Amino acid sequence: MIPLSWYLILAAGLFSIGLFGVLVRRNAVAILLGVELMLNAVNINLVSFWRYGDVLKMTGQVFAIIVFAVAAAEVAVGLALVISVYRSRNTVIADELDMMKW
Repeated sequence: MIPLSWYLILAAGLFSIGLFGVLVRRNAVAILLGVELMLNAVNINLVSFWRYGDVLKMTGQVFAIIVFAVAAAEVAVGLALVISVYRSRNTVIADELDMMKW
């Protein structure tokens, strides 16, 4: 049986890669990809804590399904915003998007 610490190390590594992608990338699609990696790390944590905790309760799996639903909504709205910005500005570089500035 695989110990819980291995799952937590995997999730921490995946979350770190996603955070690095969000902080370093300039492309809006790559930033969304980094956010998705961080959400998947959260799902690994939820399911692993469920598995090594009380097996009779399904709370970890229910929370993981909720995170999947939020991630799907985030992708749909985020990509719609990126496409809209690309149509108006012809770029998806996050540093060049200054539509909210005065």
